[in-house]
Amino acid sequence: MGSAQKIQLYLEVGRQRTFAGAVDWPGWCRSGRDEAGAVAALLEAAPRYAQALRSSRLGFAAPVDARISITERLVGNATTDFGAPARAPSGDDARLPEVEIRRLQAILKACWRAFDTAADAAAGRTLRKGPRGGGRDLETMLQHVLESEAAYLSRLGKPYKIGNGDPAEETRKIRRVILEVFAATAPLGRPAPGPRGGARWTPRGFVRRVAWHALDHAWEIEDRRM
Repeated sequence: MGSAQKIQLYLEVGRQRTFAGAVDWPGWCRSGRDEAGAVAALLEAAPRYAQALRSSRLGFAAPVDARISITERLVGNATTDFGAPARAPSGDDARLPEVEIRRLQAILKACWRAFDTAADAAAGRTLRKGPRGGGRDLETMLQHVLESEAAYLSRLGKPYKIGNGDPAEETRKIRRVILEVFAATAPLGRPAPGPRGGARWTPRGFVRRVAWHALDHAWEIEDRRM
């Protein structure tokens, strides 16, 4: 991505919060109070996203003079307003070829590395509390990300139970499973509803959520580290 590159975005518009996400770059997704604020936050985060993806060698560079194209506006829900992206663009229904599966796996691995790097740098240090004294400590955040990824797997139809072993080893295990399940489901496109009619995520939408969540907490750790 170079200077004056056209960036395709989708917007997820809730009542109180809007998310802007890059169509082609899962994890590059930020929120604001309205559409303009969300797009501004996305562009502001571009250098951080580029840093996160540097190890992937996928050629992402923060745009110097971005030309924004909004491809789709999605209606948000309570999850959107709570502070997490909940909708994926309609193009995510498409079946993914092998080359795109490998690219998305590389993005996901890079986002995990960014989270691990932030967590390692914060080990033994205090994370600054919010204005009202809120905010998870590092160990709680690590457990939260692990538990969230187990919950996300169920949205691809793969129930996952976290073991009682070393947290670092449990994290390595679930990441291996995530990459395997994604690779197995990605060529199928949108999965069938669950046995009780529950909606499942598209594989590409799954990657969007996992990548966003890892980076969101990586950057939170960096911003709160004292």
